Amino acid sequence: MTSVGVVAHRKKSLGGGLAQLRHLLADRGFTDPIWFEVPKSRKAPEMARRAVDDGADLLLLWGGDGTVQRCIDALSGTDVTIAIMPAGTANLLANNLGIPVDLAAALDVALHGARRRLDVGVLNGERFAVMAGAGLDAMMMRDATGLKDRFGRMAYVWTGVKATRSKAIRMSIDVDGTTWFKGRASCLLLGNMGTLSGGLTAFADARPDDGLLEVGAVTAQGAVQWARVFSRLATGTAERSKLVRTTRGRQVEVRFKRAMDYELDGGVRPPKRRLRASVEPGAITVCVPESSQR
Repeated sequence: MTSVGVVAHRKKSLGGGLAQLRHLLADRGFTDPIWFEVPKSRKAPEMARRAVDDGADLLLLWGGDGTVQRCIDALSGTDVTIAIMPAGTANLLANNLGIPVDLAAALDVALHGARRRLDVGVLNGERFAVMAGAGLDAMMMRDATGLKDRFGRMAYVWTGVKATRSKAIRMSIDVDGTTWFKGRASCLLLGNMGTLSGGLTAFADARPDDGLLEVGAVTAQGAVQWARVFSRLATGTAERSKLVRTTRGRQVEVRFKRAMDYELDGGVRPPKRRLRASVEPGAITVCVPESSQR
């Protein structure tokens, strides 16, 4: 029989909360799940590893993108199956996989949905499931950190408008050992999946199981040019913009003229002048709706 574990960020909310999750699990025959609650996402990886050590073969991750990303970083390469309980603001991985932002429905996916083996990206030694980036992308995430709990997704709108005022920076991007881009860019994106916060599509043809990372460089500067880019993102046609360049590969190395903040699945990391990215094929197994198993 499946042994269910739960790692929950206790400050995050979905449906009727963790009490309802316990009730729903009990109704489905899981009366004594392996259960850990944490006060912040940084505490989640240790508890995830403990849950697996205690015998969990299906691990429910309750929280936002930070909790999910940190646990995936810790669990990649293991045999545990991961289920997302999307209790965050953006819920990047859940939205890309079609997991409903509804507690009972998300639990049904966890217990009865398909199992899909997915790649993960690795950036400066840390794994991510959906998207990483620097420039405007990271600035949006950084500045929204203190606003998300009060304003939800609107925080990203406000910080995005502010970030469009930032200047492009010189960078060099090598893909699979060959220089692919050299010049000024205002945003770098590395995608394992295609959809950003707010449903914007950065990489329309991205697949999380093809052994490749999507790479994008945006040269837009100022609100007018960024408005053109955002209109393309909204319609899933970013690759047609003259302000966007895209490619894909297995190894990516980026050098900035000055140190830049960067982000992984919405979590901002300290500034670096150099980024190294790669892909780990088939590193995690995730519960998905049957319709997402393709």
